[in-house]
Amino acid sequence: MSVDPKKRLISLDVFRGITIAGMILVNNPGSWSHVYPALEHAEWNGCTPTDLIFPFFLFIMGVAITLSLSKRKQRGDNLNKILLKILRRSVTLFLLGLIMAGFPKFDLSTIRIPGVLQRIAVVYLISAFIFLKTDFKFQLFITFFLLFLYWAIMTLIPVPGLGYATLEKGKNLAAWLDRLLLNGHMWRATKTWDPEGVLSTIPAISSGMMGVLTGHLLASQKDKTEKTVYMFVYGVFAMFAGYVWDMWFPMNKSIWTSSYVLYTGGLALQFLAVCYWFIDVKGVTWWAKPFQVYGLNAIAVFFLSGIVAKILYLTHVTGPDGKAVTLKYYLYSNYFASWLEPINASLAMAIAYVLIWLGLMWILYEKKIFIKV
Repeated sequence: MSVDPKKRLISLDVFRGITIAGMILVNNPGSWSHVYPALEHAEWNGCTPTDLIFPFFLFIMGVAITLSLSKRKQRGDNLNKILLKILRRSVTLFLLGLIMAGFPKFDLSTIRIPGVLQRIAVVYLISAFIFLKTDFKFQLFITFFLLFLYWAIMTLIPVPGLGYATLEKGKNLAAWLDRLLLNGHMWRATKTWDPEGVLSTIPAISSGMMGVLTGHLLASQKDKTEKTVYMFVYGVFAMFAGYVWDMWFPMNKSIWTSSYVLYTGGLALQFLAVCYWFIDVKGVTWWAKPFQVYGLNAIAVFFLSGIVAKILYLTHVTGPDGKAVTLKYYLYSNYFASWLEPINASLAMAIAYVLIWLGLMWILYEKKIFIKV
């Protein structure tokens, strides 16, 4: 059975919704001083559940590229118009990322140029272009070629000023290139390198391309059960390859290592296979609606929740002791930390934030308002 070009793949929307909800959850704890380890990024090498979220989204985007652009190919849409729309969407995503980074002052001398939406924009642009201009075999080749190319660059080329190759924090070649090209415009937590920097975008393209390749499987004539099995099997192989490569090129989100791409891509395949089996094969959808609501307005809710989160930090109110505190701290201390242990209060506020945005997105869903970029 092939994917009906007129029918959305609900499991993909649900997977996207779960991913975006997870992203909002980990980005908005009540207090950054009290966070469960699973809801934090790995300090350097390693991979926590939080480290899965961003590559999952790139993978999902890759799947959507194949499914949506295949429909346009089937309709015989003009290729140049498709490319123009892809470019327009990429520029819009990049600009939204800059707005999130600059809000509310928009100081162009220090604004962070890289970021989550910026990386999504670049990966989307390149992955979509590759899909439209090449066949499956080349897409498979380029996915793994980029991983090996990045491994060679990071482990074989000496870092200028050091004289040897290293993967250490702030000393590796990716960090050096960030300082060279983005000096003064990087992540404020480090200021000397960026987790969404220039060089590490190369393997991030492979994260998107793994989704593109999976899209080919989902759009194929294979039986749905067979597709599910293939996703599980390919996922196991990718995870195993990531584990093995980890011994020489450790999993690391901050520099987006090749082993990290394979491991997270494998897990994404497994996760999508579970969603696909329950929703599109067995029709078990009683649990899926909230995530579908999130998934159909994913970029909108990510952008708006990020802006509101900044407003909560920037708005000051008078606390019980008469001192000015941020609105975020006021809400956390008065409505959550007043009756829960700090770490549970922090988690409870993050969950409440997710649920508030779910309610707002549900209103849009019921009104059939889907904000597309």
